[in-house]
Amino acid sequence: MKKLTPVLVVDSIEECLPFWVGKVGFTKGVEVPHGDKLGFVILNHGPVELMLQSRASVLADVPTLAHEIGKAALFIEVEDLAPFRKALYGAPKTFEERSTFYGAREIGVRDPDGHCVTFAQFAKQ
Repeated sequence: MKKLTPVLVVDSIEECLPFWVGKVGFTKGVEVPHGDKLGFVILNHGPVELMLQSRASVLADVPTLAHEIGKAALFIEVEDLAPFRKALYGAPKTFEERSTFYGAREIGVRDPDGHCVTFAQFAKQ
C-alpha cells in the first residue's frame, strides 16, 4: 500500500467547504462539477488528503452505492490542538474536549454533513 485517502460522501460539497477549508485549513485542489454544483473535490492540508463527493455524483456514477454509504468517523492527529480548538468553536460537538487513556488530548465535532471528526494531539516525547 502507498496511500489511504478518505472519501466523504456528502449531500452538498458547497455546504461542507466552509468547515473543511475555512475552519480546518484544507486547500481545495481538484474540483469536478456535477451539473450546476460540485460533484467532487480533493482537499489537501500538507501531506493529508481528503476527498468529498456529492451523493448525487455517486448516484450518477455507481447508483447501487449512493444510498449504502453512511456517515464516517475520522481521527486526525495534529501537532497543536490550540488552533483547531479556536477554529472549531461553535461546531457541533460529539464529545467535550478530553484527555484519553492513550495519551491524547482530543476535540470531537461533526462536519456540516454529520460526519464525526476527532482532532487529537499527543504529548511530545
